[in-house]
Amino acid sequence: MDLTSIKDPIFLKDMTIPELEQLAQEIRQFLIEQLSVTGGHLAPNLGVVELTLALHKVFNSPKDKLIWDVGHQSYVHKILTGRTAQFDTLRQYKGLSGFPKRNESEHDVWETGHSSTSLSAAMGMAIARDLKKENDFIIPIIGDGALTGGMALEALNHIGHEKKDMIIILNDNEMSIAPNVGALHNMLGRIRTAGKYRKAKEDIEYLMKKIPTFGNRIATIAERMKDRLKYLLVSGLFFEELGITYLGPVDGHNMTALMENMSYAKKRKGPVLIHVLTQKGKGYKPAESDVIGTWHGTGPYKIESGDFIKPVEAPPSYSGVVCDTLQKLARKDDRIVVVSPAMVVGSKLVPFAKEFPDRLFDVGIAEQHAATVAAGLATQGMKPVLSIYSTFMQRAYDQIVHDICRQKLNVVLAVDRAGLVGADGETHQGVFDVNFLRSLPNIVIMMGKDENECQNLIYTAMQYHDGPIAIRYPRGNGYGVPMDQTLKEIPLGSWEVVKDGTDLAILSFGPLLHDALDAARQLKLEGIHAKVINARSIKPLDRDMLEDLSEQNIPILTVEECALEGGFGSSVLEYLHDQGNHDHLVDRMGIPDRFIEHGSVKELLHEIGLTPEHIYLRAKHLLSKHHSPTRRQRA
Repeated sequence: MDLTSIKDPIFLKDMTIPELEQLAQEIRQFLIEQLSVTGGHLAPNLGVVELTLALHKVFNSPKDKLIWDVGHQSYVHKILTGRTAQFDTLRQYKGLSGFPKRNESEHDVWETGHSSTSLSAAMGMAIARDLKKENDFIIPIIGDGALTGGMALEALNHIGHEKKDMIIILNDNEMSIAPNVGALHNMLGRIRTAGKYRKAKEDIEYLMKKIPTFGNRIATIAERMKDRLKYLLVSGLFFEELGITYLGPVDGHNMTALMENMSYAKKRKGPVLIHVLTQKGKGYKPAESDVIGTWHGTGPYKIESGDFIKPVEAPPSYSGVVCDTLQKLARKDDRIVVVSPAMVVGSKLVPFAKEFPDRLFDVGIAEQHAATVAAGLATQGMKPVLSIYSTFMQRAYDQIVHDICRQKLNVVLAVDRAGLVGADGETHQGVFDVNFLRSLPNIVIMMGKDENECQNLIYTAMQYHDGPIAIRYPRGNGYGVPMDQTLKEIPLGSWEVVKDGTDLAILSFGPLLHDALDAARQLKLEGIHAKVINARSIKPLDRDMLEDLSEQNIPILTVEECALEGGFGSSVLEYLHDQGNHDHLVDRMGIPDRFIEHGSVKELLHEIGLTPEHIYLRAKHLLSKHHSPTRRQRA
């Protein structure tokens, strides 16, 4: 079948099971070939091909609402809703998003990128449906990993209480980004091996109806008897006790079984959960045999061998440098422990986990819990490192405020993926952490200019004993700079002049510092001497250096790969204002007040005006204002 000819899923209604199975194979082959070029979330999508086909066969999207949790498994859904021709642009600048997008299709009814939101969204939609007296089906699709998230459990509690009509698909592949952990995961494992029970349950109910209902006593005995048998036969008792009808486990690659259970669920009143067992990476051997999550999301790869296409002899990744530094320090200090919310693989912590299996705690998709576990460890004299993506740290904000900063606990926040991340787009850009952290009392925020300074900042953080400290580092590889063999402590609140100058000062940190240096070199060609400062201490500011700049009265340009509103540049303005220097000329460059979509980091920086050329032009404009006759007269 020509997949590009698909406009909407209505054509599935007339397809036979063999035809659907053939289509499933064609979709798998398309995904394997296409993602070998563009990269993307291969394994999650290979695992849900039959499930997605069955959903679109049995239900009527977009009237019936399919709500994908996390959303990285929505590629098959996108193919069936007319977007195959756009897959050449998947996760590329101005191209097809790797997640559901409401402005892409009417079939994308919920946007996501973070886990555990689908059940709450479904509950909101179900309430709205009933208030409007409509009759559509609400179908959230959530993974077993996402089910461990606290928000999902809160939603289950509410769903079971309200008894709204809803069909929950539990896509159980025993993995999220990495292998799942925890008691809930183990509970699902017991259910997986328990076999089907719906038929047995129906037989029990049928037998109970055959018992003559003469008198309350017999009726009560019959009901008790049904309950006892239910406890023996019902493998999904956890969900049943919450008030949610459980169906399954169902083979997620058996079209007949999937459609049969979905059709049955449509006839039931109240919330129903269909427990579907799928194989992540199904149909592609390297992805099928993956046990640590390497094939969850990939770059380009060679189809025949499964080898990833990577630059030869690339510098070390920032995440790898952080892990390596923590290993070195942990060998000398047994108080160092690492807490990760299901990102051991993503944050390249596997070597630490292998060397110190008793000192790395993967708490599952539970960022709030992870933050407070780290706080608890700190109260007992341990040195906890909370390794967390910037975008996921947003989910633990209350715990960082209430449990870590308020108690002034010695927790190191290793903030991975700080700044723009590229292909995963707006839900994953790590551009807000400086803004929401810098307003908190007791916290220190720092970011290195390269991988060597990054390792020294991690070392510095482990020596710090006066409250929480956040060390930011970007996604991707460093610059290949020489690495100090003896780690050095960097004074808190200290900046570094990396290029001297007298005409203006450019303040930046992290990767954009290198762009600032490039801009300064362009300015020098025109006789403009810019001082470039590595503002590695985002909080506290280097007040001595700011005072020097204030006394010299040279204009300041701040450049940051963070949200401009309330960011680092704002803190510089605030400081100068509070010191009574209201007229000091300051200009700020950063992420504009909007969400930044997907594309390469280079393309995105160009779009928002954060390149060496943009910095060069902005600096010249700032200088022209500084030397304007009006300003000289005011001075």
